[in-house]
Amino acid sequence: MHILLAEDDTRLGELIVHMLQKKAGYTVDWVTTGNDAYAHVEYGSYSILILDWMMPDGDGLNLCLRLRKEGYTGAILMLTARDALQDRIDGLDAGADDYLVKPFEIGELLARLRALSRRNYAPIQTEEMKFGELVLNRTEQSVSLDSRSVQLTPREFQLFDLLVQNRGVVLTREVILDRVWGMESDVGPKTIDATIKLLRRKLAELDNKELIQSARGLGYKVDK
Repeated sequence: MHILLAEDDTRLGELIVHMLQKKAGYTVDWVTTGNDAYAHVEYGSYSILILDWMMPDGDGLNLCLRLRKEGYTGAILMLTARDALQDRIDGLDAGADDYLVKPFEIGELLARLRALSRRNYAPIQTEEMKFGELVLNRTEQSVSLDSRSVQLTPREFQLFDLLVQNRGVVLTREVILDRVWGMESDVGPKTIDATIKLLRRKLAELDNKELIQSARGLGYKVDK
């Protein structure tokens, strides 16, 4: 999983990042302010957000509320020292999916994250989606332009669909691996690169533009 942690307590943040990476093998981005967290959510792709209630430039509660109002559908876990019933109610009403009171054991945090990861937060997708002049058909797993069409393999279509849904954003190989193959698979970067190569070859039959852009040392994106 790719997780965003927003926690201004340096000691606690370092501990959480270390344990999530060491014990669970998760990829973790760590920020210390609400503004940085919002920017990361806007341009990144995360399985779960872990938001501290209190941060220097505001609180995780308002950030959670803002993200939900703007249509964010991913999982959100709140961390807080507040343990009153009303505080729990406020957190859940703001759109948090779970709530963990400090101090907590890392084992409990990992269990909460596993539980959240088993839920499906993906919105229901339409059968077809347009990307420029191209039309992606999820049922047929094909891409078409005017009367021409190319058939993609399930992996190729899932990868292109992921890039199109996050157009303009560079998706790292780790994010692509997590979303298309799963972090537990034996697939490595070479398989991702090979799939991109095959996908580009098929898309070139429809459009001579280089639709999928490489970000050297990072990953791939498609332009808006």
